[in-house]
Amino acid sequence: MDLDTVRTFVAAADAGQFQEAAAELAVTQQAVSKRIAALERKLGVRLFSRTARGVALTIDGQAFLPHAREMVRVAERAVASVRTGRRPLRVDVIASRGAASGLMRGFHRSHPDIDLDVLMLLEIEAAVAAIRSGAIDASFRAVAAPGCPLPEDIESVRVLDEPLQLLTGPGHALAGARSVTVAQLAGHRIWMPGLVPGAEWTAYYDDLVAEFGLTIEATGPNFGSDALLDTVADTPALATFMGGDTRLIWPAGHGLRLIPVTDPTPVYPHSLLWHRDNPHPALATLRAHLATTAAGHGASGTGPAGSWTPGWAR
Repeated sequence: MDLDTVRTFVAAADAGQFQEAAAELAVTQQAVSKRIAALERKLGVRLFSRTARGVALTIDGQAFLPHAREMVRVAERAVASVRTGRRPLRVDVIASRGAASGLMRGFHRSHPDIDLDVLMLLEIEAAVAAIRSGAIDASFRAVAAPGCPLPEDIESVRVLDEPLQLLTGPGHALAGARSVTVAQLAGHRIWMPGLVPGAEWTAYYDDLVAEFGLTIEATGPNFGSDALLDTVADTPALATFMGGDTRLIWPAGHGLRLIPVTDPTPVYPHSLLWHRDNPHPALATLRAHLATTAAGHGASGTGPAGSWTPGWAR
């Protein structure tokens, strides 16, 4: 059923005159008459009867009117859902408990009027493809890992340098330390299940191992953060790295310790990625918000003083 015809019917019903409906729709009165006649043929009923003042709905017209209004409303909502500036801003944060999710929560608190869709895409290839196709507006990633340059139409800006901390159980040899240097971590087993070849965080930890001679193990299946915390709490020989802005909660009985790493502090570089031709006005608002908070997060593009980032991070 033609939506312009249905919209014309609603306008004529509200106005009670074809001439007034024509003026509202910016068409001729003849066009209104033709659309109504076409709709009546389609439905097989008369929708209007002539009166001295214009037109009035027939019984069939009265029955059809609420459904016609709903058709018009549904069509308007469908258009609004994809119209730039009226649809939600769609942003990939990788994981719900990570630093990027915290950044978006801060943005939402500052701009509660902006509708958001928050997604979680694991692989950077999937995120970049979604940005280029318009499926999402932006993604938080570390860029650009060796051999994985960004396409020319993808822009990026560093928004957060997240310091890594050592997470140990109560029985670990370093559990009582107030801080540890990177050199002190040599010889200790750091367990990080879920590191897979080609992932951006795998490239980061590969460089960290090469730079400081650490031992990072990615053995075993990745059962998620809860299983990781359980294992570290119960295994004195294992520790893991945890981002300083990652929000995890564990049972008090675990006795887990978060220990700052220093001299230098490894920081994970988070950047915002977007398509250079994306016109969504809320994207510009997000970028401006992150620009004001980036300095407080140490996102200088080179890392804060006394920190380490891979040479490819930018």
